[in-house]
Amino acid sequence: MKKIILFCLSTSVLLANHYFAKEEPYEIRSISANTSGMVVFADEDKIGKKLSSQPYIKIDSLLDSQELEYNKKKITYLQNTMKINEEMLKNLRSSVKRKKQNYEAIKNLKIKSKIEKDREYADLIASQNLLLTTEKELQNLKIQIADLQLRQMQLTQTLHYKNITAKGFVLYELLVRPGQVVNIATPLAKIADVSRAKLTIYLEKEDMKNVNKKVVYIDGKKTSYKVSRVADIADSVHLSKYKAQIIIKAPRVFSNLVKVELRDE
Repeated sequence: MKKIILFCLSTSVLLANHYFAKEEPYEIRSISANTSGMVVFADEDKIGKKLSSQPYIKIDSLLDSQELEYNKKKITYLQNTMKINEEMLKNLRSSVKRKKQNYEAIKNLKIKSKIEKDREYADLIASQNLLLTTEKELQNLKIQIADLQLRQMQLTQTLHYKNITAKGFVLYELLVRPGQVVNIATPLAKIADVSRAKLTIYLEKEDMKNVNKKVVYIDGKKTSYKVSRVADIADSVHLSKYKAQIIIKAPRVFSNLVKVELRDE
């Protein structure tokens, strides 16, 4: 009986599929510029280190910052002017209402001359026109403020784009230097997500069957990991093989070569 058990175990090992893979960061992202300008800061000391909320790349933003401050002041001035216009409108509406009542009261009186009636009517029309002009000015102020608020959002976004941060990621590669002028889509850096790791293996077609159910051994040790991703299209480099990935806990040091086995158990 013991011989049968030993034979079965040895057969299982022989049938296991063996692969070698590097412990790589879960993701490496390429960061490109979303705006143009001159690089004024690029922190080379951060290469290979985990980044904080502080910018590791800065693109010149002096004019943008000054324009944003001017923009904010201009909005405040216009809003104050709006308040004055709104108070004027309140007074003008009250004045027009009274002048209209006065004109309605005398327009049919025979004791009032045509000249007096025309004078009252002209005064009413002038007040109504002033009211309309003030309302128009108020609408124009609202349009100006809306345009400035849109510009303020654009400048705020531009300033955000010019201070490059990636909290929690590791700076994998820095692709620019201070003094370099960049445009939109210029590559700036590569950052790595090291919160997890991945192992990439390439399977033969016959190994694809029930691959998600196989038990994963790493360096001979049984794990609770499973094959996380499997491509249904053969790889363009490893011809006739199918790319598969296993997501694992982050190691202390990346890029170690490990032995991966997929067993039926």
